[in-house]
Amino acid sequence: MTLRRTLIAAALSCGLLVTAGCAGDDLTEDDDNNEAASGDGKVVIASQKFDEAALVTAMYEELLDDAGYEVETLLVDTRPNYLGEFPGSVDVVPEYVAGLGDQLNTDANGEDAAPISSSDLDGTLDAMQPLLEDKGITLLEPSEAASQNAYFVTQEYSDDNGVTKLSDLDGESIKLAAAPDCEGRDDCEAGLTGVYGIDIELLPLGYASPQTYQAVLDGEAQLGQTGTLDGTLDDQGLVLLEDDRGIQPAQNLVPAVSTAFLEDHPDVEEPLNALMAALDNATLGELIARVSIDRESPDDVAEEFLEQEGLIG
Repeated sequence: MTLRRTLIAAALSCGLLVTAGCAGDDLTEDDDNNEAASGDGKVVIASQKFDEAALVTAMYEELLDDAGYEVETLLVDTRPNYLGEFPGSVDVVPEYVAGLGDQLNTDANGEDAAPISSSDLDGTLDAMQPLLEDKGITLLEPSEAASQNAYFVTQEYSDDNGVTKLSDLDGESIKLAAAPDCEGRDDCEAGLTGVYGIDIELLPLGYASPQTYQAVLDGEAQLGQTGTLDGTLDDQGLVLLEDDRGIQPAQNLVPAVSTAFLEDHPDVEEPLNALMAALDNATLGELIARVSIDRESPDDVAEEFLEQEGLIG
């Protein structure tokens, strides 16, 4: 496996609250990076830093390295931090269908734009298509595997307050530890407020980050944000709450590729589609647990899985 070149220094220097300006520094650190994105045999992948995204990104990296590309990977805190450079200095992004669609919709039509995502995968993809075409992004085949936002409390809080589903918090004032981009999102702060009637104070500590877990465990926040595939909760004394009013849209994994890059490099499509077909929720959940609980490196877990599936030689 070639040496992985993950550029996160600029993001770390900005702390957890990475701004769009900081993301520009992160993704366009020097002219060499921009040249690498457009050169034959070179590809730049950008994604987020939480364990699940880092693992799937490592799979993309292994696949494209095996296909003969010189791969550069950039990991940042939130989606807007790389979308400004994609397409552009970024060529490929491991994405989630509704997350990408809603962000493109917000960028194009403003914060007050009606959401285009729903729990219907095909309907969400159809609604996204004009935005994808305008942006110059092509989606490859979505995976059966889907990772939605989820919200947790401590087991003690659940037991003491009879809270097992989000609607049990209706009318409550709650501090939520979550990603900075949770604010205003229908699958996060806006949905928790508008659909569930929860008065939310957002603590922007990160998606499924150590700081988010610790804030809930310490009682600084009552509610924390993670994903539906999080296998670390039981061991931490944390419990997921049921999304019983259904604010979570279709968040199937999907490769997003610069349309121009794909036209020049059509050979990236086959291995990425094969990966999407090989993943389901049970498989991905087990792999994430190896990273989040067993603390194996995403690179090692990705390489072993892809070899077992016959996706790399």
